[in-house]
Amino acid sequence: MSDFETVAATEDQAARRGVSGEPATPDRIGAPQRARSLAGDAWRDLRRNPIFWVSLALVVLAAAMAAVPSLFTANDPRDCLLSRQHAGPSGGAIFGYDFQGCDVYSRAVYGTRASLLVGAIAALATGVIALVVGMLAGYFGGWVDAVLSRVIDIVLGIPLLLAAIVLLKRLSTSSDNVRLFAVIFVLAVLGWTTAARVIRSSVITAKEQDYVSAARMLGARNGRIMWRHILPNALAPAIVVLTIALGSFIAAEATLSFLGIGLKAPTISWGQDIDTGRIHMREAATPLIVPSAFLALTVLAFIMLGDAIRDAFDPKLR
Repeated sequence: MSDFETVAATEDQAARRGVSGEPATPDRIGAPQRARSLAGDAWRDLRRNPIFWVSLALVVLAAAMAAVPSLFTANDPRDCLLSRQHAGPSGGAIFGYDFQGCDVYSRAVYGTRASLLVGAIAALATGVIALVVGMLAGYFGGWVDAVLSRVIDIVLGIPLLLAAIVLLKRLSTSSDNVRLFAVIFVLAVLGWTTAARVIRSSVITAKEQDYVSAARMLGARNGRIMWRHILPNALAPAIVVLTIALGSFIAAEATLSFLGIGLKAPTISWGQDIDTGRIHMREAATPLIVPSAFLALTVLAFIMLGDAIRDAFDPKLR
């Protein structure tokens, strides 16, 4: 075995010990016991948690609605007739029609796509920014940590919705796609700070572990240590924070659309429908209740899913 292979094998063995917390020990002579991993323990806890399965089912249902809305409704959400204004349930319109004669249920189903698209892309962009900033600040420390931490503090002190309103006013455009990505851009630029702080704390804790010190003494470079040993330990808390943030981004997009500065027609959004339903709630309540229920259940599902994953990966709760 070459020196390089020896170093790699030693690093991998040390990393496995660091993630599991202890090396594998034999259960009895001649029958070695496989080392327990943090991911394995977390999965065992998640399988016994009913909240995890309920929230996961709701998330999968919302994702299916966003991907293939025609599976859940055969009506066209843009097929509106004033003659059906505030009409009751009929045919496929199980919740009746709104003031424009549009199918309330169909619009709620099709509105899932824009909300989940905004939330998912914003959470992904937030994760990339937070991962880079948090890894650099936590690993190198010193003046790098000081500068990046002050940047985090400055952005964290800016109110998300207030800043989003100001920025979207400046980025106002009539193009649907441009407006969609403008909302995503604003949410990602303003919403990465919490995840960056969590990743920074995880990196600071991980870089002091013995397996990282062993890899450093064996001559591993900073990039290899960050990629092979630090990153796996920082991903678990980051995933938890980003899962909860995804639900928050969906709620933020609905709020911005409700205020009239987020997504606009012809894009179908829960926030727009809630605003319209609020105005005409005296004539009919379902145009307000149905999109509000879709929004509340989707946001709650992502928050509950993030909480369940956080509890499973938290060693203090074992």
